[in-house]
Amino acid sequence: MKQTANLVTAPIAPTLLLFALPTLGASMLQSANGSIDAAWVGRLLGENALAATTNGNLIMFLLTSFVFGFGMASTILIGQAVGRGRMGAAKEVLGTAIGTFLPVALAIAVLGWWLAPDMLALLNTGPEIAPLARAFLRVTFLAMPGILMQTMLMMALRGAGDSITPLLFMALAVVLDVVLNPVFILGLGPAPAMGIGGSAFAMAIANYTSLAAMLAYLYLRGH
Repeated sequence: MKQTANLVTAPIAPTLLLFALPTLGASMLQSANGSIDAAWVGRLLGENALAATTNGNLIMFLLTSFVFGFGMASTILIGQAVGRGRMGAAKEVLGTAIGTFLPVALAIAVLGWWLAPDMLALLNTGPEIAPLARAFLRVTFLAMPGILMQTMLMMALRGAGDSITPLLFMALAVVLDVVLNPVFILGLGPAPAMGIGGSAFAMAIANYTSLAAMLAYLYLRGH
């Protein structure tokens, strides 16, 4: 879905406000998602499991901050190209950014799986929660390529003047994550009981599904 106002020619104050509100909404959804996931883990698995998710979430937020820094440069270039009406140049910037960052995201997932115990040791994780934290962190790293690439695409869309589409697909990821958390934690229906790893697995499924749906939407719409 495209913004209804032209960010180049429309009045500045109301246009920026309408542009910023969906971005704020996406941030609020992301924060609410983390709180609801914590509530599921704490209620279903206890306080040790809830403490174990803290380290995994800390590392995930650090990596997300990294992609924000990396993506900001491409977002600026995309915004400049779109403002000049050069959509071909904007697509080239996005293609270069994704082509450069995708191998990095995959490397983060692989290295994170193997180095998870060492990272937890650096964070002085207590022995009583270390096994739980390791299980959660390893699955979290498997989810990171989807999370990071989705973040990159959302930033690119905002750079192109579209803040509504990222909100919609963020909402999709949040709803799926919230619904799937108890399913994989407890093993409801045909799903396996994965304990604390199930919370991270639900996050992975939700974000990869949202990423795939976003890519399909962008290609079908010829964005």
